[in-house]
Amino acid sequence: MPALRGKSGKAIPDDQSSTQGSEYLQSTASSHGDHSDESENEDGSKVKKKPTRGQFGGAKRGRGRRPRAETESIASNEPSTLFEIVRQGKGGSQTIVDEWIESYKTNRDTALLDLINFIIQSSGCKGVVTTDMYATLEHSDIIRRMTEEFDEESGDYPLIMTGIMYKKFKSNFCDFIVVLVRQCQYSILYDQYMMDNIISLLTGLSDSQVRAFRHTSTLAAMKLMTALVNVALNLSVNLDNTQRQHDAERQKQTSKRASERIEMLLGKRQEIIENIEEIQQMMNNIFKGIFVHRYRDTQPEIRAICMGEIGVWMKNYSEMFLSDSYLKYVGWTLHDKVGDVRLKCLVGLQNLYLVNDLALKLELFTNRFKDRIVAMTLDKETDVAVQAIKVVTLILKFNEDILSAEDCENVYQLVYSASRAVAQAAGEFLNERLFKRDDTDSAKSKRAASKRRSANAPLIKDLVQFFIESELHEHAAYLVDALWEVNDMGKDWDCMTELLLEEPGRGEEPLDDRQETALIEIMVCAVRQAAQGHPPVGRGSSKKILTAKEKKSVQDDKMKLSEHFIVKLPDLLSKYGMDSDKVANLLEIPQHFDVEIFTTSRLEKHLDSLLRQMRDIVEKHTESEVLEACAKTYESLLCEQYNTTPKVEVARTTLFDSLAERLARSFESFDATDEPHDNVIYALSSSLKRITTFYSCHDLTGWNLYEMIYVLIKQAPKRGDIPEDIYASAIACAHYAIMWYVNKLEDKNPDPDEINKLKKRVNDLIHLCAILLIDRNETVKQEAFTTIGDLLVVFSKQLGSDKAYSSLVYIANDNLQNLISDFIQEEVFVEEDDDDDDDDGDDSHKIEVLHKRRNLLASFCKLIVFNIIDMRNAAGIFKHYMKYYNDYGDIIKLTLAKSREINKISCARTLGLSLSQLFNEMKSEIGYADESRSIAQMNAIKELARRFSLTFGLDQIKTRDAVAALHREGIVFSLTPIEDRQNPGGPPPNIGYLDILSEFTAKLMKQDKKTVLAYLDKQLKSEMLEQTGDEWSALRAYRNSLMQGGDTSSDVSRPPRPPKRPKPGIKRKMALSGADDVEGRWVSREEQAQGARGGWKRRRTDEELTSQGRQQQQQEEESEDESNDEEDDFQEGQAIQVLPTARSTPKSPVLLTSRHLISKKTRQSRTNLSQIEPVQSGHARLKAPSARQNQVRSDRLKKYRIDETSPASVSPSTDSEFQPSEKRIRVSVTKPRRANLRRSRKTILHDIFPEEIPDIDQDSDSF
Repeated sequence: MPALRGKSGKAIPDDQSSTQGSEYLQSTASSHGDHSDESENEDGSKVKKKPTRGQFGGAKRGRGRRPRAETESIASNEPSTLFEIVRQGKGGSQTIVDEWIESYKTNRDTALLDLINFIIQSSGCKGVVTTDMYATLEHSDIIRRMTEEFDEESGDYPLIMTGIMYKKFKSNFCDFIVVLVRQCQYSILYDQYMMDNIISLLTGLSDSQVRAFRHTSTLAAMKLMTALVNVALNLSVNLDNTQRQHDAERQKQTSKRASERIEMLLGKRQEIIENIEEIQQMMNNIFKGIFVHRYRDTQPEIRAICMGEIGVWMKNYSEMFLSDSYLKYVGWTLHDKVGDVRLKCLVGLQNLYLVNDLALKLELFTNRFKDRIVAMTLDKETDVAVQAIKVVTLILKFNEDILSAEDCENVYQLVYSASRAVAQAAGEFLNERLFKRDDTDSAKSKRAASKRRSANAPLIKDLVQFFIESELHEHAAYLVDALWEVNDMGKDWDCMTELLLEEPGRGEEPLDDRQETALIEIMVCAVRQAAQGHPPVGRGSSKKILTAKEKKSVQDDKMKLSEHFIVKLPDLLSKYGMDSDKVANLLEIPQHFDVEIFTTSRLEKHLDSLLRQMRDIVEKHTESEVLEACAKTYESLLCEQYNTTPKVEVARTTLFDSLAERLARSFESFDATDEPHDNVIYALSSSLKRITTFYSCHDLTGWNLYEMIYVLIKQAPKRGDIPEDIYASAIACAHYAIMWYVNKLEDKNPDPDEINKLKKRVNDLIHLCAILLIDRNETVKQEAFTTIGDLLVVFSKQLGSDKAYSSLVYIANDNLQNLISDFIQEEVFVEEDDDDDDDDGDDSHKIEVLHKRRNLLASFCKLIVFNIIDMRNAAGIFKHYMKYYNDYGDIIKLTLAKSREINKISCARTLGLSLSQLFNEMKSEIGYADESRSIAQMNAIKELARRFSLTFGLDQIKTRDAVAALHREGIVFSLTPIEDRQNPGGPPPNIGYLDILSEFTAKLMKQDKKTVLAYLDKQLKSEMLEQTGDEWSALRAYRNSLMQGGDTSSDVSRPPRPPKRPKPGIKRKMALSGADDVEGRWVSREEQAQGARGGWKRRRTDEELTSQGRQQQQQEEESEDESNDEEDDFQEGQAIQVLPTARSTPKSPVLLTSRHLISKKTRQSRTNLSQIEPVQSGHARLKAPSARQNQVRSDRLKKYRIDETSPASVSPSTDSEFQPSEKRIRVSVTKPRRANLRRSRKTILHDIFPEEIPDIDQDSDSF
């Protein structure tokens, strides 16, 4: 094979042809000056000539300068360089390449230089390779020069840049490389100049430490390799044709042979062989010099390019690349940590396994890497998992014996995956493995059976058996959906009903009870899928919008199943009427009927039979699943005005009359004696279950059942040994009765008597359910809590928007709020050791119990989010955030986020309350006796506080007041009482809480740390600051955390250093982004003031603010107000308002109850939060004037105005504890300078930090 050649075309010795890119680069150390500086005349003499520019703009002499043609093109917006032409995509790649080839034929040095600059500029480099540089420097030196021309400020380059200009650059770049090789394959490709220099340059660039060079050169090299593969294929075809012509010519008789033609064919054959060898040498150099090193590059994009292209080479040129020496790279990269790279490998393998001839060559590879491919079916990346399943399916088609039974079982279970793409891919594998219909076998089964069976009968039996053996999953809907598009047996209703109704034929085994139940469940799921056209719940993000074709298919399927089951369903209900599981599934089928078919197909007699069967089922069964299915079926048959509606309405009314009469008789018998008989209790319980179930879907108000049910609920506290199910059903029935009563009042002018009647019922039922919250039975308590929660939501403040219904608004008092809060603590946050249900070891039961508790917690959190109960009640659930994170973490986290949207300060105080409750619980349980246990619990509380601290985010300005309020409440709690009665002279009993409070210090702004520190020192006694004992460590740690990063105002002996002035020329982006200044501080009253002469003055501390100084400052503020009133030209958009945070009920258009778990989002209006944001400033810092600078102050008052409205104009909060401020401050700015916010800051922080601490009970959990 010919050796690789350098820039000048000289052959490189074989011992210098190395696989390393750097060695390969060193092997091209030849100059191309002879080609560019000299030319031959016709007589053979050499003439020195001056290099000329190519069509695309040659390079100008000088390092890194742009050529003149490119500079002129920028001014005229006309592309002049090859890079600009390809980037803009003007003209096809064919035209661009043809023009470049013409330029190459004219002057190959200049044209090659244009091509080199094209690659350099495509990498994002601003430098240009000039003729002198290329003539005198090696490729390594050129690359080093170009590296220096990179823009270090930006990491973008054309291949990864976005925008209109670079949208199609990558595709244009790849097309140009491919077309260039294709057009040069007959001449230029073999001149041992262009390709040698390009490969040498790309190899050097691919070894660069610059990502842009490596990425661009690797992409170019891989596309170049792909193009060379296509050239090699064409040469192979030409070689075969030439050999065939040569053989045909040699087989002729000697007299008819053309020796000249034979010699011509032999010469052509030899030329093609040499070209193939040269092309293979080029490909070998690219593979060893670039691919071998870049397939394991640090950048996943580069690795993905290599894996994507090698798959193309193996498929197109299998003779060279489809061998173990190349396949090993694909197998190794299957373990790549980036999903996109693994996906490229699997896509390449899929293309190989699709071709049987190529799959035969993969036997060794398959045996070696089969386990890895099977394991990738469980990949965390959905696309990779889907592709892996497809590859495994192709392996199965190629050879079933390769995959073991364990491998197949791993793929089988994926049909129950939540990802629909994974499940459908696994369905294809399952169908290929188990449900592949063989026409010969089906014919034999037909002949063996005495009765004619569908060809899908054995497949459906296998499906039923597979579903039964899938012990880990019981979701038939997922299994049906996975096979829906790959096998049509899911729509073979005739075969399914035939297997259920008819006797088995000769030689057939009948279905047992378990198989019949499984088949009915699969059949019902298939009916639902066909009628709705959507995947089951939980598979897929949302319901897709069906196309016209899909809607037509769904309508046809719905019509076919309706015509079939209208006739067959009564027989099925008659046969399986006593089996509750089968009947509950079968009764779902009529809910998907096209009811009009009863009339259009004249099938009314089957409707009568269906209604008769449903009435019998209601009278025979008391299971909730069966009764709910009947109620929903009646509802679906009556949801619209069909021709059959009157007949169904009569049947329903007759049924309700019977149920109401039976309930009245059973209640009369029950109420007549103090100790009712078991038969009486069973009759009442069954009647209540039926009435309650139908009440949830149908309006039974006309039967006047509420009074009787309410009397029954009143007897619940004194029920004795009577089963609790009776009272739980009665509570739910009363709730449904009220809901239907409200539904009837949907009129603009309701009757006042009806409103009063409804109000009395609501108040009485909530009061009665509140009493039952402390019942001994969990079922009754949970039903009472659910009813209270739903009624509070329905009759909340949002109902008061209409004056006609305003009297129905129910506001929960403190006693009711405490009851439901205690209920959540007792029923939801239960220790596993204390839970009796954990001993049985039944996982399904544990999941069901956890689901109920999650619903209860969600119902309680809904009351907080809707502002129906006070936010302080959330402290009881926030404190369990870490302990029960696995079970309820998502619910608590969302509640915390919504609470912060309502009121930041109230939410912060609630977080502090939850931490203080945990601290008190720790003290009450163990005190400080058990040191090890105390440290463990303290660390747990601190970890929770750290998590709470992270929820405040990074914007300290938005959370400034909330964090300050949390610290104030924490200090109050820690220092109350200030003295320990049991240990006189010792630290306060709660001082250890300051150690927890230290976790929030980092969220304080620098100037606020000073304020909090001053407030803390004021509440402490003077001798407390000098204590050094271990019991005072929490106080010292908290004070040290406040001193870090802020001013140590307590140290008045050393004046603070003045802040540095901003350097000239610095861009003040902070003024545009919403921050206050370069140091992130606000202008405040206590900050340094700049003197009239520009000197910096020492800050005044709180100890220096005497009463005289305070009066003087008050006078200055009053004079400032008067100046503001005189020149008040406040404009909208120039002020930052601090609004009161009174609790208000969000207006929610949809209120969801706990019984109807409908997945809808309820929008809430966000309460305006109390916050102060800095006014933008063009200066780095503006100092507040002192008392001795009145003249300067009066000048500034013309620029800044502060107006404080009367507190009386603001609606005060109903909960004073959660009211952060009652003042509304407006700051207006007339020029782009910082406003003086001294008063605003003083007002807010004074509200948060008063002079004295209020008296609080030591044992109280509240602040």
